[in-house]
Amino acid sequence: MSPSPTPPATTASGTTMPLTSEVTAKLDTAVQRVLTQAQVPGVIVSVSTPQGEYLKAFGVSERVPGTAMVTGLNMRVGSLTKTFTVTGLLRLVDQGKVGLDDPVGKYQSGVPNGDKITLRQLADMRSGLFSYTHDEDFVRTLQGDPHRAFTPDQLLAYAFRHPVNFAPDDEFEYSNTNTVLLGKVIEKVGGQPLGEFLKKEVFEPADLDRTVFPTDNAFPQPHARGYTDQTADGTITDATDWNPSWGWAAGAAISDQADMRKWAKALATGSLLKPETQAQRLEPQPSTVAGTWYGLGVFYNHGWIGHNGSLPGYQSVAVYLPSAQASLVVLLNTDVEYRGSAPSTLFAKAITEVVSPGNVYDLPAAPADADEPSAQASPSVKVSSSATPPQPST
Repeated sequence: MSPSPTPPATTASGTTMPLTSEVTAKLDTAVQRVLTQAQVPGVIVSVSTPQGEYLKAFGVSERVPGTAMVTGLNMRVGSLTKTFTVTGLLRLVDQGKVGLDDPVGKYQSGVPNGDKITLRQLADMRSGLFSYTHDEDFVRTLQGDPHRAFTPDQLLAYAFRHPVNFAPDDEFEYSNTNTVLLGKVIEKVGGQPLGEFLKKEVFEPADLDRTVFPTDNAFPQPHARGYTDQTADGTITDATDWNPSWGWAAGAAISDQADMRKWAKALATGSLLKPETQAQRLEPQPSTVAGTWYGLGVFYNHGWIGHNGSLPGYQSVAVYLPSAQASLVVLLNTDVEYRGSAPSTLFAKAITEVVSPGNVYDLPAAPADADEPSAQASPSVKVSSSATPPQPST
């Protein structure tokens, strides 16, 4: 196991380029290059610094009839939902209602190793629980009817019929089961449905008035249409109205670029939490990917703090660079990979190469023969036709 990296509070450094006409022209070129190369329908990009903001949309929000992408559209944000769910848990910690080192079995029965796995280990992806999104029956069922509704208990049932992959805290392995379990804990302790709890304890305090947690496939207008190849035969199709209930606490949320810009800063600076709780959130776990680590529902990527997300038809990145007080948001209407890389990563890398060359966001592509990316390389909710878990990163 690799030694733990030093927390960003003591190591983060870097600046961003002033958003001059020359820099914005370079950004235009970089974004358009990725859009064309990866054949992405459309993308919204927001780069915010104390000196100004770059906010533009490229491509189309709907392939037919070729409607132009515009800023302000609602998008599914996938695993950025995890940042909301874990923040909700940490709000309960601050209220003295749960402890991070409580065993999950205290709140939810039937969890393999539930008397040993802690809420902390669920939040930092070190539980060892099998991810239900790797279960063959789940994948087959979802691909057979992507409009069907799943309950959280049904999702957990897919996971719990598999043995654990390792003992709690032994390794890092990204698992959507972890965050669904945290959603169940929040509902039990908070005494209300997860969506209502998140609205009261996270969305409203953070002034996220365009962010919602849907209970079905309802999609607030206006929104972009999303395109995916997560089908049984790999055919690219319109996934806009697929039911995101299978992602639930791990990936069902909807937002826009203005809310994500605010959230990136709130998440990285801990404005909704006590300082000691935020410090625990940002305690890094060992990682084999240089310049990255995962904390409690948040990652650190070459100085940038935040998360990414992927749900059929959509991808997202929302991160904040504390040393430069800069935020980056990327929202796009496809999750179709390009040569093993998430297109959201390609955009974020191209953008940060221009605006923050000392802090370039990057995640490694999946090996050419892999069925899915590594857990550390793509911390996102994503259906795969393979039931084989990714290799641990530690």
